[in-house]
Amino acid sequence: MRMRARRAACAASAAVALAAAGCATPDSGLQAAERHLSDRGPITFVQASDEAGTANKQVIEEWNRRHPDEAVTLKQFGDVDDLHDNLVQHFKAQDPGYDVLGADVVTIAEYAAHRWLQPFKGAYSLDTAPLLKQTVATATYHGTLYAAPFMTDAGLLYYRKDLVPNPPRTWRELRAACKIARERHIGCYAGQFAKYEGLTVNVTEAVAAAGGRLVEPDGTTPSAVTPAARKGLSLLVDAYRDGDIPKEGITYQEEEGRQAFEDGKLLFHRNWSYVYPLADSDGGSVVKGKFGVAPLPGVDGPGRTALGGQDNAVNVYSRHKATARDFLIYLQSPAVQKKLLIEQGQSPVVESLYRDESLLGHPELGYLGTLAQSIATATERPVTPFYTAVTKAISENAYAAIKGDKSVDTALSDIQTAILAATSEQ
Repeated sequence: MRMRARRAACAASAAVALAAAGCATPDSGLQAAERHLSDRGPITFVQASDEAGTANKQVIEEWNRRHPDEAVTLKQFGDVDDLHDNLVQHFKAQDPGYDVLGADVVTIAEYAAHRWLQPFKGAYSLDTAPLLKQTVATATYHGTLYAAPFMTDAGLLYYRKDLVPNPPRTWRELRAACKIARERHIGCYAGQFAKYEGLTVNVTEAVAAAGGRLVEPDGTTPSAVTPAARKGLSLLVDAYRDGDIPKEGITYQEEEGRQAFEDGKLLFHRNWSYVYPLADSDGGSVVKGKFGVAPLPGVDGPGRTALGGQDNAVNVYSRHKATARDFLIYLQSPAVQKKLLIEQGQSPVVESLYRDESLLGHPELGYLGTLAQSIATATERPVTPFYTAVTKAISENAYAAIKGDKSVDTALSDIQTAILAATSEQ
């Protein structure tokens, strides 16, 4: 299995660069949604370069062999932020040049609110029954499916099973085990605590572990000033204050944390599934054969992860929507999803693959059963067309609280205020 470290950027990164608007103003998107539904022809698939691995390209080549008159051209961008900026420009120009787009799950609400995505309804619908329902939720906005889930991911707790035979189920148990780290002069726990999108993910998970959320399901109402949110953010603040999150932990994004874990500098580490085969195969990994994976800890039991991943959507201005829809169905097929998992480590959205004995017994997929458990109880990052402002408010204020520059209450109040301001100005 070839796994690229940059996959982590898509699992956690959605720090989109342009301001997200709250709703569509022109009717052009509504009108475009009624056109070209049965038209076929060559299409262009736009995707971040991080996600366009070798196996992904092979899948597209196979489609092209079978459909020479409806060939897919893959167009890549440097990262999800570059992709977002480029897509927005093309959408605003009502450009039909991009037919299918691969988007970070948190951008679907923004694009759908602008009516830039072709809704999957009526005769132009998709069968989502075989898919993980949590992934379908990421592709749904205000009750309508606007995208086809393509790959998913979930946060996992990596732990040194040679030092901690039984993984902690709760934060209390994790903190109690930190004495083992202190005795060995290594860090206890690290996630993604630098001031970027990854921190939004980790804070969302901590708040969910305490039974709360930071934005209500309507996507505009903040709920940061609540006892649950206070308890959740305090989990991280207290752990950093007490040294159970090491000082350098607030500089870690995915790769820095992975490297620290592989170097034997951490007892526990929160990261995505891509870490498993790397930590178990990298030549310099000192934890090879010595670590396990478990669901993230919660307050009273296992916690809840925030989903990462990519959904694919059809540009509402595409002129070959029938081909685009069939291509998305092909990408969701069990055979394609299984190939991408085995060869590229891409977590599937097809539910049955998580029960496939040939996959569960695969030597490089030892995390798959735990991943299934984590996805089953997963939460989402805030589903809102204002995601740019929301994630900025969360990451900046949570970072200040963890560092001790703000109290937890002040940080949450400032998150609340910032989200209210962002949503009211649109």
